[in-house]
Amino acid sequence: MDRSLKALAALLTYPGDEVLAALPEIRAALEADRRLPARSRKALAALCGELGGRDPLEAQERYVELFDRGRSTCLNLFEHVHGDSRDRGPAMVDLKATYARAGLALAGRELPDFLPALLEFLSLQPRKAARETLRDAAHVVRRIGEALAAQDSAYAAVPAAILAWAGERGLAPRAAPPRDKPLDLEWAEEPVTFGPPAAPATSVIRFMPRPGTVEPGAAR
Repeated sequence: MDRSLKALAALLTYPGDEVLAALPEIRAALEADRRLPARSRKALAALCGELGGRDPLEAQERYVELFDRGRSTCLNLFEHVHGDSRDRGPAMVDLKATYARAGLALAGRELPDFLPALLEFLSLQPRKAARETLRDAAHVVRRIGEALAAQDSAYAAVPAAILAWAGERGLAPRAAPPRDKPLDLEWAEEPVTFGPPAAPATSVIRFMPRPGTVEPGAAR
């Protein structure tokens, strides 16, 4: 298991009592990973310190305000891909089946495209396969991170660390606050496969990079 991906998944999860109690362990796991740049480790430690130093109710209210009420910072990846289109349902079913084949069961009403769920799944996969998946999703992760950075949120450290772990370009310097509008109208399609290449069956998920960043169908 990759402890860093698991720790990053925990940091993006609702800060209930279990997550808050685990903050010292989460922080230690990330500080011990020298594959992450020093700047990322410092920013992640600051986030852990901020969450641990806040009143729990305040931390939870801030989380809901950021991730449940802001579309540009939504952690459900397909929201940035399919929006409310009919394509989202089949993609969810396929991704949930991919998790099930790996022995990962979603908790409660958690959706399969929830970024922490994806990170939890990838923490159980071979590093090469996990990096390939995160590289394919990098433009979505980057978009979320830049939206968080535009709001001066310490949570921006997590998408930045995910990009660094995957060997991808980091966040743009202090992007302008994004306008909330139908995200699926902004991006052009490019197919992405979730799951390790050796799996007997994989799910084809479509992330959509902004026009001018990746040509549809272009080789990586």
